[in-house]
Amino acid sequence: MSQNLRSAPVARSSAAAAQFAGANDTPLRAHRSAPLAHLCDALDAMFEACEKFPEPSDSTFFARSMRIALADAAANPELLAPAQREGSTENYRRHLLAADPHGRYAIAALVWQPGQASPVHAHHTWCGYAVIEGTLSETVFEWNGAQHCASATRTQARNTGAVSFVRGGRGGIHRLGNCSDAPAVSLHIYGVAGAQIATHVNDIVRAADAPALV
Repeated sequence: MSQNLRSAPVARSSAAAAQFAGANDTPLRAHRSAPLAHLCDALDAMFEACEKFPEPSDSTFFARSMRIALADAAANPELLAPAQREGSTENYRRHLLAADPHGRYAIAALVWQPGQASPVHAHHTWCGYAVIEGTLSETVFEWNGAQHCASATRTQARNTGAVSFVRGGRGGIHRLGNCSDAPAVSLHIYGVAGAQIATHVNDIVRAADAPALV
């Protein structure tokens, strides 16, 4: 049965977009689990392997390797500390786990309480995610440049272990939400510096229709 999801309205200004994009961020913790350190090593190796590309994420190798790295990390129960699985009653909560010192990527865990959802958005940068725990619903949208809005094309369940990777741009518009009766946790990697995770990731767009996720 579908459920109404709690999400903020479409942002009307850059300030509002930045505020919503940083949904309940928590500060970066100095401690890294062994699985998280392994994930950072894998990402560093991917960038080194793609250093000849003007944009590494354009490489098929990069996209494939990112999916593998996300799946491996998400499957390890020791990836997150208990505090990094804590949610918020107001909105989904984002825990910044690691930030590349060279500004190439930031890693975060997102905790979704039942009924919580993101706005309809694209990404200014490449983004990959994996579902660590529970089930998320994802609605995919198609951008209509003439009408300057997005229209929903399909909705699918993203169960534990599901992995996704998209390049930046409005060819990858979607909305994530938790329609289940239990919390869900997802792992996200963004192609931005840690300090930019709240302002340079989400491109919030107007949707012609945003059906309830199933």
